[in-house]
Order: sequence, then C-alpha cells, then structure tokens
Amino acid sequence: MRVLLLGHGRMGQLVESLAPSYGATVAGVLDEHSGDRAIADGTFGKVDVAIDFTLADAVPRNLPQLAERGINVVIGTTGWQAHEAVMREVASKAGIGVLAASNFSLGMNVFQLVIEEAARRFAAHEEFGAWIHEAHHAMKKDAPSGTAMTLKKGMEGAGYTRPIDVSSARAGSIPGTHTIGFDGPSETIELTHTVRDRAVFARGALVAAKWLVGKRGWFSMRDMLEGSRV
Repeated sequence: MRVLLLGHGRMGQLVESLAPSYGATVAGVLDEHSGDRAIADGTFGKVDVAIDFTLADAVPRNLPQLAERGINVVIGTTGWQAHEAVMREVASKAGIGVLAASNFSLGMNVFQLVIEEAARRFAAHEEFGAWIHEAHHAMKKDAPSGTAMTLKKGMEGAGYTRPIDVSSARAGSIPGTHTIGFDGPSETIELTHTVRDRAVFARGALVAAKWLVGKRGWFSMRDMLEGSRV
C-alpha cells in the first residue's frame, strides 16, 4: 500500500513512523509549505490512498485535488464538517472512496456504541440529564472536539431529545479523555474513555487506509468495523 501523507504535525509524523508496520510505503509527504496545488501538481508515482491530518480549512482544498487524481482518502482532520455535503458530492462524482472520522481509536468507536445504547435507555426517563466533558492537550485547535460532537449526535440519534451539556478543557499534553454522564435525583452514571498514547489514532488511520484501498463511496469507522467482520 502506497500512502500519500497530508500534514506532518504530530499525527502525520506518527503515521509516517508506523506505516512500515502496516505494510505501507509513504509515497510523499505534503505540509503547509507545499502550496495550494501540491496534490494536483505533484508527482508521487502510484498512490493507493491518502491520509489527511491537516487543518480544517485545508480539507476543502485537498479533497477536490485528490478526487481529480482518483486517489482515495482517509480524513482524520476535524472541524471541516460545514463543507461535508459539497465534499460528498465531489467524491461521488469522481468515484473515489472516502473514510472520514473524528476519532480512529477502536476503543472509542466501540465506546460510541455503548453510549448510544445508554442514551436510548435513559431517553425514556425524563429525570435523568446528560452531559459530555472532553479534555485534550493545549495545542488542540477545535473545542468541543469532533469526537465529543459525534458522541452527542449519536446520543440524539438514539432518541435522547433533552439538552446535552458539552464542555471542554485544554491543558498540558492530554492525548484525549471523553466522559459521558447521566444524572438522576439520587444517582450518577459516568462512562469514560481515556487515550494513553496518541499513536492509537495513527494506528487506526492506517488500518482504515488499508481497508479503503479499492473502495468507492463515503464511509465511517463504523462501516469499516462492520465490514471487517464480513
């Protein structure tokens, strides 16, 4: 698998260092100094899939260029969802595969299912309120995190229609902690997912990239996990 790496910050460097362990060769690395047309104009040889860990405003520039070259892409960047409808159309017209996720941790994606089931059950009990609190390192740009918003959306989709308070903390070097709570008149339930090593996201992105090779359509981590069992 030949991978084009977009973004060379912490996550990009982790993906690059772990790529050989997943049978991947890095065909090229593009960062903020590469120019707005670097994908369209660059020569990288054969590329099976791109992995994008850039910034939110770069995704709407990157994906059309990848589509133009027929390159599938795994998007790990968050905060660009306002452009998703347009990006889906671009990908569909080009016939490429896209897997976009706010979090590539296997544990977090199973955690999401657990939270949705809890929300479904608490939805019928009006005396229980809900909240989400997430904490990340001081350098993380978006707040709340994309993962927190995905969890919230999943809870709402599961039938929890009451307000869900979402709060954030940015401090130190925290890789990522998400706590979901349900509080009733006499009891509190808290469910927490904690990342100990940021490499978990890079590993998940490489697994997603391997799964995406040769596919067409718009996918999520849930699609990958369900598809991997077939």
